[in-house]
Amino acid sequence: MSITITPITEAHADEVLAIYQAGIDEGNATFETTAPTWVQFDAAKTPEHRFAALDADGKVLGWVAASRVSDRCAYAGVVEHSVYVHPGARGRGVARSLLQALIASTETAGIWTIQSGIFPENSASLAVHARVGFRVIGTRERIGRHHGVWRDVVLLERRSPAVD
Repeated sequence: MSITITPITEAHADEVLAIYQAGIDEGNATFETTAPTWVQFDAAKTPEHRFAALDADGKVLGWVAASRVSDRCAYAGVVEHSVYVHPGARGRGVARSLLQALIASTETAGIWTIQSGIFPENSASLAVHARVGFRVIGTRERIGRHHGVWRDVVLLERRSPAVD
């Protein structure tokens, strides 16, 4: 399968948000219960670190996006990211390609740490993150309720070997 990685633009909004909602509906992607609007998504995600994976017909297969962790200057090189893949496109290297694009863009920008929190039940996401160099740094136990149930979150990070 041919995959093209491209920056996310407003032209991708409907497909990106539908994939986000599909992940939400499955129950192991996020504490969110509904996808944001495009305006909310656009405001929350840094434009230089958000990408869509497209098939040969230009259909969005998945996306990755990062947000600043803090406005404090000490955290200027730290972002938190999310990656979502359309259910019909899983197992084809889409998430890996997206994560590699994110790693390249963040390293070019001097970002030294990419972090994320993943539900422990999301074994596929944990595995693909490990394959591209993320490591588990801990588990936040019972950090929040999701549909009335306490959930743990596994914390992962990737420290760039290229950024000093």
